[in-house]
Amino acid sequence: MRLLHGAARTRAVFDDPNLLAHAGLAPLMTLAGRAGLAESLAGVRPAGACGANAATKAVCLVAGMAAGADSIDDMDLLRDGAMETVFGGIRAPSTLGSHLRSYKWGNVRQLDAAHRQFTAALAEDPRLLHGRQELAFIDIDSTQHRVYGYQKEGAAFGHAKIASKPVLVKGLSPLISIISTPLAAPVLGPVRLRGGNAGSARGAASLAAEAIGTARDCGCAGAIIVRLDSAYYTSAVIRAVRRGKAHFSVTVPMNSSIRAAIGRIPEDAWTAIAYPQALWDDQLQAWVSDAEVAEIAYTAFTSKKKSDQVTARLIVRRVRARNEKAAHGQDELFPAWRHHAVLTDSPFELVQAEGQHRDHAIVEQVIADLAAGPLAHLPSGVFNANAAWLVLAAMAHNLLRAAGTRAGVRYARARTATVRRDLVAMPARTARHGRGHLTLHLPQGHHREQPWLNLWTDACGPPARAA
Repeated sequence: MRLLHGAARTRAVFDDPNLLAHAGLAPLMTLAGRAGLAESLAGVRPAGACGANAATKAVCLVAGMAAGADSIDDMDLLRDGAMETVFGGIRAPSTLGSHLRSYKWGNVRQLDAAHRQFTAALAEDPRLLHGRQELAFIDIDSTQHRVYGYQKEGAAFGHAKIASKPVLVKGLSPLISIISTPLAAPVLGPVRLRGGNAGSARGAASLAAEAIGTARDCGCAGAIIVRLDSAYYTSAVIRAVRRGKAHFSVTVPMNSSIRAAIGRIPEDAWTAIAYPQALWDDQLQAWVSDAEVAEIAYTAFTSKKKSDQVTARLIVRRVRARNEKAAHGQDELFPAWRHHAVLTDSPFELVQAEGQHRDHAIVEQVIADLAAGPLAHLPSGVFNANAAWLVLAAMAHNLLRAAGTRAGVRYARARTATVRRDLVAMPARTARHGRGHLTLHLPQGHHREQPWLNLWTDACGPPARAA
C-alpha cells in the first residue's frame, strides 16, 4: 500500500469541527444510560467543591476509559472534534482529576456499591452471562501493579512474577474478582485496591462474600464455584464462601500433611485424563496420558478449633516427570510424579471438577486485559483516587463486555481491547437536519459495519435512514 499522490502533494489539516474519532461511544453510553449508570452513581457523594456532580464526572471517567484513556490527561479525548455536539456534561481532565482526589475510602466503598448495582443491571440481558441459571464461576486473584515515583501513597515492594520468575516489584496490589459461566466470557465483580506489600489473602474473605452476592444479583441462581490459587488457602476465605452458600475450589500448597494424604491414595484409584500430548485409545476406551487424577477425603486446618476446620475432597493431579536430557535408551528405573492438589466441595465428578479448577487461569487474561486498557496506569499520587480509578475501570470493562455481546458472536467473547478498537474507535461525521435531529455519517463499506449496527440497533433502536 502506498500514498497515491505522494507525501509532498498531500496536506494534513486539523480543521473539521464535525468529526468524531469515537462514534462508538454514542451507542455505548446510551446502553450505560439504559442500565442506570448515573442512577447507580447517585449514592456516591465525595465532600468538598470538587466532589460536586459526582455522577456526571464518574460517567465521564467511565466513557473515557471505554474509549481507551489510561490516565487523567487522556480524558481530553472526550473533547475532541464534535464530541460536545453529541454528548453533554463533558468535564475537563483537570476537573476529573480533582474530583478523584476528593474521594475518601468511604466514597470508594460507595463506588463499589454502584459498580455492583450497575453490573447487575447489565446482566439483566441474558446474553451477558449466558448459562448462569445452571452454573457460574467466581475467580479471585491479585496482581502487583508497578508504579513509579516517590509520592505514590501505598506503594511498596511486593512479590510478582515476571517471565515465570519471582521478583520484588514496587507498586500497588489490586485484588480482582470475575464472574463467568462455561458459555460466557467473564465480567468483573468487586475489586479492591491494597497497598503494595499486602499479603495475597488480605481482604479476600470479604471480597469473596461480596462477589457471591454480586453473582446472585446478576441472576446466577444455580451452583456457584469460587476458584482460588494457593495464596488464598485459608480457613477464613473458605468459610466465607460456605456462608454464601457457594462451593469452593482452592489450590493446596504442598506440605507434609498433604503428601501423607496423597500417599494414602490406592494405585488403582488413579484415572488418566486429557492433558497435553494425551491420546485416546479406542480399544481401552480410555486416555493414554502422562497425567492422572484421584481424590481422597481430607480435613484441612486441623491446628485450628473445630469450627474453623474444613473437611472436603482433596483432588490430586499427578504429572509424569521426565528427564529430557537423558540419553537415548537410558530409561527411568521407576516413574516419578509431580503432584498438584486441590481442596474442593464441588458437586461435580472427579475429572470434571479437576478440569474446571484449571480454568481458573482465565482471571489472568482479564488482568492482562485491564493492564492493556484503563489499568495501564494508576494515575494519581493519592491512594483513594487510584482505588476509585480501579472501580471505574471495572465498570468500563463490564460496559464494553455488554456491548460486545450485543454486537454479535465475534465480540461476545473477544477481549475488551478488541471491542474498543473495532466498535468504539469508529470515525464519523456529524450533520444536523432540522431542529434536534443529528445524523452520524460513518465510513462506507466499513469492515465492521454490521456488528456496529447490531450494537446501535440494540442500544439505540433502529438506525435512521441516510439523509
